[in-house]
Amino acid sequence: MSNSAAISLQVNGTPHSCPPGTDLPALLSQLGLDPRLIAVEYNGEILHRQFWPTTQMQSGDRLEIVTIVGGG
Repeated sequence: MSNSAAISLQVNGTPHSCPPGTDLPALLSQLGLDPRLIAVEYNGEILHRQFWPTTQMQSGDRLEIVTIVGGG
């Protein structure tokens, strides 16, 4: 990946970059996250799972990713 072609975004307040056109499931994979165990806030709004495959990352996007932890 060439840095000049990468887009910049924030993931949990930390700068991150990815190729243009990266969809949310691909980004989660790059981050090593299990999509079954997380919730995603995209630019200030909870993003329902049905929209994940069609959500493409754009420069300046802000994501907050929360891991769901089970237990008792």
